[in-house]
Amino acid sequence: MKGAAAQTDARGGQAPPERSSVGLVAVIVAATKGEPRALTIRVPDQAPGRGDGLPAGPLVPEHATLERGLRAWVERQTHQRLGYVEQLYTFGDRDRSGTATVSGVHSLSVAYLALVREERPAGIAEAAWQNWYRYLPYEDFRQGRPRQLDAIEARLAAWASEPEDCATRTRRLDRLGLTFGMNGGTWNEERVLERYELLFEAGLIPEARGNPGPALPNDPTGVPMAFDHRRVLATAIGRLRGKIKYRPVVFELMPPEFTLLQLQKTVEALSGTQLHKQNFRRLVAQQGLVEETESVTSGAAGRPARLVRFRREVLLERPAPGLRLPSRRAG
Repeated sequence: MKGAAAQTDARGGQAPPERSSVGLVAVIVAATKGEPRALTIRVPDQAPGRGDGLPAGPLVPEHATLERGLRAWVERQTHQRLGYVEQLYTFGDRDRSGTATVSGVHSLSVAYLALVREERPAGIAEAAWQNWYRYLPYEDFRQGRPRQLDAIEARLAAWASEPEDCATRTRRLDRLGLTFGMNGGTWNEERVLERYELLFEAGLIPEARGNPGPALPNDPTGVPMAFDHRRVLATAIGRLRGKIKYRPVVFELMPPEFTLLQLQKTVEALSGTQLHKQNFRRLVAQQGLVEETESVTSGAAGRPARLVRFRREVLLERPAPGLRLPSRRAG
């Protein structure tokens, strides 16, 4: 960076100042027909870390703020105008692309989470809405225990048994229980990032080997993403899963009027959990999160359902209105 003080290298001489860059990346989420979607772009084959990526771009002088820069890149790459946006995390690892082409560059990336109420057309051919379980299939318990976990847990168990010293093996086994619910542990749906990072550390995902390239058929860990964008996506999913428990952010993804079944399917999609219908409706009623409208569904087979809407007064009534979901064991 220009103007930075010179640093002393390991031999006592003057080391050149380290270069740095700041990037902006967006996780844009929609829930359509009971499925969680993330807006992706196609990273060109000639670029490092090619494949599916998230909308992103560098911070440049014409961007007055980080958020304005993010919105500009998203609109340029996907033709989307963002509404609800919150800062997610700042990633600051050296050479975050996983390649050696920019050795010595310390790259900072500020990630944002954006929620949209409907899945609008992506705008250009390089942008597409994808089910986020395409990239993290082992996180989806809606149809029971994901089959991918059988292969993943076998590989993790082998990784945990590799060290010769007992203390290291014990620490690894403890982490498997904490993250994947193995060895009698409990699966916590919010630990999405911790599970991804453990798979990375164990070398079980393509990103851990540098440029991920094309997805391998039937890889139980899911489809890789360009750069470290699957890590960013995992961070966003974990944040959103935690936040729906104490803030009514799920309603940012709902239309102005909706059925209780639509709300349940959206919560299940985000959390990767199957919920009991009556228990869910009882929870919503107890929390006072919605109110009935005069409208009912029409034009569909079956009995018409009453439409409801988010009751905004709840924001003034208590500090943490949300939907608390039960934890589950991975086995």
